[in-house]
Amino acid sequence: MTLTDTATDGFVAALRAQSRRYHDRHPFHERMNAGRLGPGEIRMWVANRFYYQENIPRKDAAILANCPDRAVRRRWLRRIVDHDGTAEGEGGIEAWLRLGDAVGLSREEMEDERHVVPGVRFAVDAYVGFARTRPWVEAVASSLTELFAPDLMAERLAAFERHYTWIDRQGLAYFRGRLTQAPRDSEHALEVVTEHCRTPEQQAAAAAALSFKCDVLWSVLDAIDRACADR
Repeated sequence: MTLTDTATDGFVAALRAQSRRYHDRHPFHERMNAGRLGPGEIRMWVANRFYYQENIPRKDAAILANCPDRAVRRRWLRRIVDHDGTAEGEGGIEAWLRLGDAVGLSREEMEDERHVVPGVRFAVDAYVGFARTRPWVEAVASSLTELFAPDLMAERLAAFERHYTWIDRQGLAYFRGRLTQAPRDSEHALEVVTEHCRTPEQQAAAAAALSFKCDVLWSVLDAIDRACADR
């Protein structure tokens, strides 16, 4: 049994309602935006978040490998290009490495993952594994945290410029780029999910996938927060 348009509207509303579980409400994130983190805590966040950033193209490649829809693959491919670039010095991963430099982390210590804590590694690896092993539409649904990302990025950018003036503003380019990329990506993902999830069972699975992704991001901050407290 497929659902009516009204039911589909309810499905989209339910997906958007998961913004209440997004990691911008985590105590660590709230302290960061309020300017209450020291340089060491900022560096710990940047170094650990890099492990997530560098795995995003692998997650997206897993979705491409499982997706039978050529039109979806064509558009989804842009995500990998956004993060990897098409040449040295381009892309979101490179932009995050420049953020690391701006906060006092060398490229070497970012790339060798010496600061990555076990909880972050476990959560991020679980997310990549989810994209590889679950139905591709569920993996697409898990990416819908991007529905909430533009507001988060705008607030984060403003907070960093206001509270962490010791960070070179050129190092904040990643956040500026996501202000336009995230809305574009979330619009496409939402189109895919609403087109392919037409039964109550499919929609429940998509909502569960998004809930899982919220848990991943929350767990990442839990692990970073604990690592900072233990230092």
